[in-house]
Amino acid sequence: MRRISRKQAWGTAACTAAALLAAPAVALADTEDLSAREISDKAEKELLDAKSVHLELEQKGKDLDDEEPATMELTLDQDDNCVGSLTMADDGGSLELIKRGERVWMKPDAAFWKAQLPGGQGEAAADIIGDRYLYGTTSDALLKDMAGVCDLKEIQKEVRDESGDESTLKKGERTKVDGTDVIPVTGRDDGKTTTMYVAAEGTPYLVRATEKGEGSDSTLTLSEYDKPVPKDTPSDEDSVNVSQLQGVRDGGPAADS
Repeated sequence: MRRISRKQAWGTAACTAAALLAAPAVALADTEDLSAREISDKAEKELLDAKSVHLELEQKGKDLDDEEPATMELTLDQDDNCVGSLTMADDGGSLELIKRGERVWMKPDAAFWKAQLPGGQGEAAADIIGDRYLYGTTSDALLKDMAGVCDLKEIQKEVRDESGDESTLKKGERTKVDGTDVIPVTGRDDGKTTTMYVAAEGTPYLVRATEKGEGSDSTLTLSEYDKPVPKDTPSDEDSVNVSQLQGVRDGGPAADS
């Protein structure tokens, strides 16, 4: 089985946000009156301080493959809780994902299983799970890899590690993103243009970050900072324990559902 690593799953998403957030944060006045670097600093601080956030990622381009998400929508927090969905690139299928601490529920569609398991194994897995959730913990390799996208602390670490970039930033004119007044800050590095849109009024949250270049473009939209992750989890009747897939994943006969 192919392994979808946390690095692959976040890929450009984390880098898009991190690329423009480069220096130590400073406490200054209204966003619109700040320099491009100062806006970047304040947006970085809010993202690093966030206890939870809602993320929407869209990636497209010839460099994407079925181990990367073409779209992803997640609400996640620093306590390893997460709710959302992913659609893999290159017809790699889609899945719903729920995580509460070490417990994971995953509902892939048939296309996902066929992309992940060779031959008839993918069809067998899809037949076993049906329209239910695969349930287990992060001790299972498949569930651990997919649940890696729920790690807000890891994303914040990547943003923090990218700090110190000395690329030149340019502030643009006030505009709107999904009805929110924002100030765009643009930079260019390694042949790619990145733009960060930061709330112009109130708390200087990063509202959207885009990256454009040869091979792929990405858009990361952020909202609902510090709002709790929904606590609902699937019932036992709507779940199948991951152990029932063991025979399929080993290349053997399907387990009874």
